Amino acid sequence: MSGIGEILKAIGDFGRFQKCLVLLSVIPCLSVAFHQFCQLFMVPYVPHHCDTSWIRAIGPNLTEEEQLNLTLPRGADGNFEQCSMFSPVDWDLDSILAYGLNHTEKCSSGWVYPSEQPSSLLTEFDLVCDRKDLNDIAQAIYMAGLLLGSMIFGPLSDRIGRRPVILISIFLQGLFGLGIAFVPHFYLYMAFRCVVGASVSGITMTLLALATEWIGVSSRPKAVLTSHCCFAIGQMILAGLSYGIPNWRLLEIAGSAPIFAFFFFIGVLPESARWLVTKGRIEEAKKVLQKAAATNKCSLPPELLQQLKPEKEVKSGSFLDLFRKKHLRKVTLIMSCAWFVNSFVYYGLSLNVTNFGLDIYLTQLAFGAVEIPARVGCIFILQRFGRRKTQVVLLVLSGLVCLIITGIPEDQPVATTVLATIGKFSASASFSTSYVYAAELFPTIVRQTGVGLCSVSARVAGILAPLVRLLGQHHRRHPPMAIFGSAAVLGGLLCVLLPETRGTDLADDTGDGPSPAQVSENATSSSQNGQVKGKGGGQDNESTKTTYF
Repeated sequence: MSGIGEILKAIGDFGRFQKCLVLLSVIPCLSVAFHQFCQLFMVPYVPHHCDTSWIRAIGPNLTEEEQLNLTLPRGADGNFEQCSMFSPVDWDLDSILAYGLNHTEKCSSGWVYPSEQPSSLLTEFDLVCDRKDLNDIAQAIYMAGLLLGSMIFGPLSDRIGRRPVILISIFLQGLFGLGIAFVPHFYLYMAFRCVVGASVSGITMTLLALATEWIGVSSRPKAVLTSHCCFAIGQMILAGLSYGIPNWRLLEIAGSAPIFAFFFFIGVLPESARWLVTKGRIEEAKKVLQKAAATNKCSLPPELLQQLKPEKEVKSGSFLDLFRKKHLRKVTLIMSCAWFVNSFVYYGLSLNVTNFGLDIYLTQLAFGAVEIPARVGCIFILQRFGRRKTQVVLLVLSGLVCLIITGIPEDQPVATTVLATIGKFSASASFSTSYVYAAELFPTIVRQTGVGLCSVSARVAGILAPLVRLLGQHHRRHPPMAIFGSAAVLGGLLCVLLPETRGTDLADDTGDGPSPAQVSENATSSSQNGQVKGKGGGQDNESTKTTYF
């Protein structure tokens, strides 16, 4: 791409224009955090029992206690069974009192809940007993929407532009988010959640691409860190919002409506100048670049704009290139596995917030708060210890925490929650490490393809994580935590086989990519020299030097 790199440097890597762009992403990031975890607070445990009002036809004067004693069996703990009832009979009341009822069946007429409980997904759609699994299935469908959105909106943003896709995604999220608050059936709820999940992918992916294309390499960590911290703050806000609004429909409205505030700033949202140039829309690119320069109070030399030309066709890699070379195949498989287990353990801990024994609102608040130091500290850890050691230690630590949790009795909620918070810290920091590590491991011509494949594996893990919770039917957390922990430990140990990339030049082509051993040697020597030399190759430096930290 001719001239665009020089123009962006003249405008400024992280001036007022770019800062406004980052601030503009705050509202969507907060909203994404809400939709990611809001369902956890919409399905609180509520005592329930089968609806046995059939006996009122023959005993209208029975008290509630008498009705329950006659129609509900008791469990081993002496309490009424929640998912079974005595089969209705055609006897009169005296015969029932004399002989009692013995045959049981599943609840055939629905369930009864305490009338003082606020409306929730559980009470409105009877997500209990045989329908209990629908809660985790709905969460998995939302995660499937994330995967679907990445497959739709990624290519669409390359075709029609970043700005239209962001606006479409935000509109869909707001529209279907509000629509969820009015759905009459749970299956419609799941369908709407899937669309919201797809729109979340469109927002996060395209905003990240837009920011990356406007912000200089040295300042990109600030933008990424800001978005990650906003996501963590959004989780903390969710805890307070759900505590203050117990009605699930009102909570959904409160969490979905603010996204429409983004449209008040629609005139500020720019298109990517890089994308405009690749499409040959040079005049539009010049206008938006001049606007950026004016906002940053920089002078843009006319001769630079005159040098702006459409991008020439460059060599691009394919999906198969990731598996043709031995070292690339190794990197691709291990990094895909690392992203999978990272997402697996992250959502495994996040979605189990209701099973750790302490107050769900305080636990969610802690889970959100701990992500901020995890994301910030990740920068310094990567600089100090490098990518490989950091990735290995964080993944193994998060896995070990999950395994330790399986050995803690369920009557020790404080110890369990503390360990889970440590695990969330490790998984969050590991996630940030994975983004940086993957971008540096893959050569330039297949970097987007490689990172995209890793992202897909992470989405698949997000779909499976809530389904694994179904294994905890009898022991609420032990089987799921054992699976999450084992996967993270194995994935972390596999990362030992990856090369170190701290302080190394990034490969441009799959053919000139060094072997893992060579990369490690280069990393050591470059680290000692304290310099990173980018490869020119006649290309834009920002596309070949993607060293984030």
